Amino acid sequence: MTVRDRLLAARDTKNAAFQAKLTPGIAKEKFLGVRVPELRKIEKALRGTAEAEEFLRTLPHKYYDENILHGIFISNMKGYDEVLAALEKFLPYVDNWAVCDTLRPAVFKERKDGLIEKVKAWIASEEVYACRFGMGILMAYFLDEDFLPEYLELPAAVESEEYYINMMAAWYYATALAKQWEATVPYIGQGRLSPWVHNKTIQKARESYRITDEQKEYLKTLKR
Repeated sequence: MTVRDRLLAARDTKNAAFQAKLTPGIAKEKFLGVRVPELRKIEKALRGTAEAEEFLRTLPHKYYDENILHGIFISNMKGYDEVLAALEKFLPYVDNWAVCDTLRPAVFKERKDGLIEKVKAWIASEEVYACRFGMGILMAYFLDEDFLPEYLELPAAVESEEYYINMMAAWYYATALAKQWEATVPYIGQGRLSPWVHNKTIQKARESYRITDEQKEYLKTLKR
């Protein structure tokens, strides 16, 4: 049984319709509706097998679900260099936010040497989802003990009309406000972000339970 056969056997047409609504721009027939817990079970069962290796080599995939599964495989790889090589091959085929945001390699938590240079390259990419991925990695792995104020410049330097880039930028700065308020709030107070990202950041921050009521009231005064 091939990986695709496994996915076809686990398809859920009702869930496929739901996923298609959440992921505009992708043809409805590309959704099988396989639920994420089932995809994780498939990945775990096939991890390290020749079948998995063949699946990862075969790009592009036909189905959205195959791309989600591919992202899960990459996120669970143990080798740092293996992950980087797999991302290099896969990122050009990522064509939606859901697949992009599935990519959160666990190995990056423990192995950050040189990673920030890769993040900078991803964020600077002209490919929408490579850029979004880079911002997502910056948000996931560089807002805590590895944070440096200079990293806040990276998403701010991106000039784009792409919704999925700008939404990730707003998500990044809203999270940065929650985790690194003193360093981040000048970006809002000084109008360092584009108007749309600025206002969306404030909206998302004011919806966050990690932002104090006093901080939320201050942010409200900064809307543009």
